[in-house]
This record gives sequence, C-alpha cells and structure tokens, in this order.
Amino acid sequence: MCQATVYILEDGQQREVMRDVAHLVVVEGGVRLEQLFEEPRILPGRIAEIDFLKHRVYLIPSEAKESDGKRP
Repeated sequence: MCQATVYILEDGQQREVMRDVAHLVVVEGGVRLEQLFEEPRILPGRIAEIDFLKHRVYLIPSEAKESDGKRP
C-alpha cells in the first residue's frame, strides 16, 4: 500500500502518531489526517517535511490540543 506514516518532531526525537494515512489536509490550526476506515484526526502543528519515497510526513507541533476530525 502507499499510505503514509505521520511523525511529530519534538525535542530532537520523532514520535509516530498515525500509520496508514490516506489523506492529509492542512486546516486552520493544524493538519487533518484520514485513514480509510477510521475517524479523521486533527493534529495541531505544521508540516516540516514529506519524504515521498519512504511515505513519511513529519510535523512540528503547535501549542493547541489534538481534536477529533469532525468539522464544526
């Protein structure tokens, strides 16, 4: 499969936050991550890097808390 794995970069470390991400959308205050058969999640932060060959997305966190992916 060609889904991506998303990591948060914190304190010089990378922490995996979601596997099998099929869709990523930049939204106000963060990034919305969607898997094929799961509820989407919105992570506060911004994209730092995308490695297309390794199917990895690296995010830099912001101060806001994670929310569910439901739109207001």
